[in-house]
Amino acid sequence: MSKNSKQNNQDNLSATIKMGLALAVPLFGALFLSTLLGSLSSGNVNAQSGTAVFLAALGIVSWFMGLRWYGLAGMGLRGKRPLYASIGFAAMGYVVFLIARLFVASSGIGLGFKDYVYLFLFEALAAQLWAFGLLFHALADWRGGLTAAIGSGIFFGALGFLFFQESYISEWSSLVYFLSWGVFYGLVRLRTGSLLGMVIIQSVQAFTAWVALQPIIPPDPAQLQTMYLIASTANLIFIWRLWPKVEEDYRV
Repeated sequence: MSKNSKQNNQDNLSATIKMGLALAVPLFGALFLSTLLGSLSSGNVNAQSGTAVFLAALGIVSWFMGLRWYGLAGMGLRGKRPLYASIGFAAMGYVVFLIARLFVASSGIGLGFKDYVYLFLFEALAAQLWAFGLLFHALADWRGGLTAAIGSGIFFGALGFLFFQESYISEWSSLVYFLSWGVFYGLVRLRTGSLLGMVIIQSVQAFTAWVALQPIIPPDPAQLQTMYLIASTANLIFIWRLWPKVEEDYRV
């Protein structure tokens, strides 16, 4: 075996190991800490606090692992043009979702700044540091940028479906929306090289659509299904338009 072949095999093995660690270590670390907090608090921790601990731990572990392996730019923490491009693409999905929320699903009115802080730090920043920072780059090194966009997007969507406050119904339409949203964001990350714009837009989207426009409790599943299907259709169109034509379009 030539020296180049040995080096390629070692690189592939290293990329595979990093991908496995990027997937497992933050998840298990977050699960361990949230479970530990629950046991120490004797069950007195509410659902939001438990989720906050889980997402915070996920983001913190991903932050330190990603900085060690890839640095700030490799984690998608890029400013200037990549940031503005990321904001622009992600805002397309936000506009469609907010319009669907306004005209399809019933709502009340409410405001709370602390709710925005929670959404920004935990559901947006922490979740994306794992999905579109650490995991995205590990998947890109393992199987390429397109696999990274789709794979990290699926994991982000599954995380949102299970843990985000805006996951009000456990229906197939909701799952389709979260997965399509995740893949859409994955392609934005691939095409722009930045997750910061998506963090900003995600937190603003969640705040305006679910805090400023509070859902009627219990929510009407039929209304929400229609809203999710409209948003999912828009996400699929955006995915089609953002699909990279050549590898030079990748910004890992």
